Amino acid sequence: MAAVPEPGGDDLSRSGASRYAAEWSRAVRRLGFVPLSAAETERLLHLHTVRLAEAVLAEPFSALPGEEVGRALIGEHLTEPRVLDWSVRALGERFLAEVLPARAHDDGAQRRVAALQGALAAGFGRALRDRTFAQQERIARSAWQARDEVEQALRDSEARFRAVFVGAATGIGIAGVDGRIIDVNQAFADMLGYSIGELRQMNVASLFHPDDAAGMWELYQELIEGKHDSARVEKRYYRKDGSVVWTDLSVSLIRHDDGRPRFTVAMIEDITERYELQQRLRFQALHDPLTGLPNRTLFFETLTRVFDFADPQHRVGVCFLDLDGFKAVNDSLGHDLGDRLLVVIAQRLAECVAGRGHLVARMGGDEFVILVDDGTGIDDAVAVAEAALTAVSAPVRIGEHQLAVSASIGIVECPVGGTSASELMKAADTTLYWAKAEGRGRWAVYDPERGARDIARSALAAGLPAALDRGEFVLHYQPIVSLLEGSMLAVEALVRWQHPELGLIGPDRFIGLAEETGLIVRLGEWVLRQACRDAEAWRREFPEARLVVSVNLAARQADDPGIVETVADVLASTGLPADLLQLELTESAVMGTAGEPLRSLHRLAALGVRLAIDDFGTGYSNLAYLRRLPIHCLKLAGPFVEGIRGDGPEATADHRDERIVDALVRLAHALELWVTAEAVETGVQAERLRALRCDTGQGRFFGPPAPAAEITARLRGEAA
Repeated sequence: MAAVPEPGGDDLSRSGASRYAAEWSRAVRRLGFVPLSAAETERLLHLHTVRLAEAVLAEPFSALPGEEVGRALIGEHLTEPRVLDWSVRALGERFLAEVLPARAHDDGAQRRVAALQGALAAGFGRALRDRTFAQQERIARSAWQARDEVEQALRDSEARFRAVFVGAATGIGIAGVDGRIIDVNQAFADMLGYSIGELRQMNVASLFHPDDAAGMWELYQELIEGKHDSARVEKRYYRKDGSVVWTDLSVSLIRHDDGRPRFTVAMIEDITERYELQQRLRFQALHDPLTGLPNRTLFFETLTRVFDFADPQHRVGVCFLDLDGFKAVNDSLGHDLGDRLLVVIAQRLAECVAGRGHLVARMGGDEFVILVDDGTGIDDAVAVAEAALTAVSAPVRIGEHQLAVSASIGIVECPVGGTSASELMKAADTTLYWAKAEGRGRWAVYDPERGARDIARSALAAGLPAALDRGEFVLHYQPIVSLLEGSMLAVEALVRWQHPELGLIGPDRFIGLAEETGLIVRLGEWVLRQACRDAEAWRREFPEARLVVSVNLAARQADDPGIVETVADVLASTGLPADLLQLELTESAVMGTAGEPLRSLHRLAALGVRLAIDDFGTGYSNLAYLRRLPIHCLKLAGPFVEGIRGDGPEATADHRDERIVDALVRLAHALELWVTAEAVETGVQAERLRALRCDTGQGRFFGPPAPAAEITARLRGEAA
């Protein structure tokens, strides 16, 4: 024998491989006819032994070599079924111990050997089946030969077919055109649990599974009518004991000499284990492993089918549910208890819609969705949502804990012709957040107009960072005028967004978005730098004006530990004197501050920067607290100033508002604070504020917010 390369280093026993191959050779020759000499057989099987060993040791592992060895046995005419039986059994019982003794107790190696056993048997069976098909084709071709050759060819072919038929591991059956079973081999009978004699008394139709009967009989009819020469399908059959076997079925039509259908030959392979594995894998892929509910993949598959095949007027609804405060349960009681709670909620949701046929799926986390298919309108979806809220709200007892649970639900319901699956779910998600914003334990119905506003708002939020990078923001300045002299003493910097599509946008549309997204710190620093640059330009051109620029600080900016360093850097880089910069903070950002924020205010005041409280009187109004703060100015909130117009049907309230303004001005002056009145719209307001000794005012009466160039022009006019 020629030398064979040995794999695996010390893992493979060369002597063991030789002994194993020798035993395999003796068994093969003992069990059936072998067209090779003993030496040739042993050498051949030694090659297969080494190849199987290489497969066990290979990384990554593949069972393909086992299938190839099985096919090779058929290719080498070792077709006796007992050869396959000995080969598979020996591979499992003796292979590791004799050939790979170092791996004999390795669980991973044992699993690989098991996989190789199955692959070897599958390769043997498939090769035998292919060989059988080849034999059938030779039989058909021989029928057209000369008469004196036909009889002999048929006898030879019949003998060969009979040998394959009897000894094949694959089930083979022959039936007439009427479906009556003519003959089957033992493998066929064993697969279905009948004896060969019993099957010869049956019709193929009696073996069909009820769910497949119509389709199978139609397929059989097409074969016997000669419409097809062969067919291959995966089908179910009943065993004698009533259990179901899944098979890979191949059927071929055998014709008479004149072409008329004569009988059919079926070859079946038991694939029940493979089919069940596929079904388990599919179930796992489409269901949530915790709750057993359909997952988001199956939900979207179902929803997409509805949109693909339903009439445009077909109505569909979605109830998107999220548990309220579920994070607190996980954080306080642990994720294990949280998972158990989710299982209970999932069961309740499934039960509450079980009689209505609606699909309930878990989308992930504590989110669930109910598909209301083919309802009559929004009332059906609302009824489902209310039933779900009722089911969820019942107390849940888990171990020693009794939990009160609530949920919020977003409802969307519409004809399928008016939207798409993705748009429907986007709307449901939006509506869920509306429900959560309105309070716990409630549902909300989608409003297209509100949705459009939210979409526009989201688009603005998404465009903020790029707009800041592209320099789309501009500053307008509103004059702050002395009520005594009428001269402009300061300006308030107000940011605007010069949107490329929407034009000039006021801060009311994007400042809140900037605060929500955290961009307010970057935007605020840009406003501060630009305002200080403009103020320094005015100081250089109009040094005698001493114009103060007032800049708003958002609460997040005020809480930023680096705010003092940022302001100091801006003043240093622009050259603006600190006393010409005023920072405005809201009452909520200032009143009640302690620790680092309060120290930041004192450090800002130490720089020489003026500090003002904006919209004073609308927030905490903790007047005693003012004594502790380094504040220079109070800006009276617009509603107080609005109340002293004295020119409308609300004039009876003027005296109360006027007394409030008088008290606030007196308080501020007692604390040595400057007072600015906001929202001064009329000359009457300005005169009354002047009489109340208010120091400065701002509003449309003194001029609307304007670009820096207009402020420059106004300063030049005042200087003239």
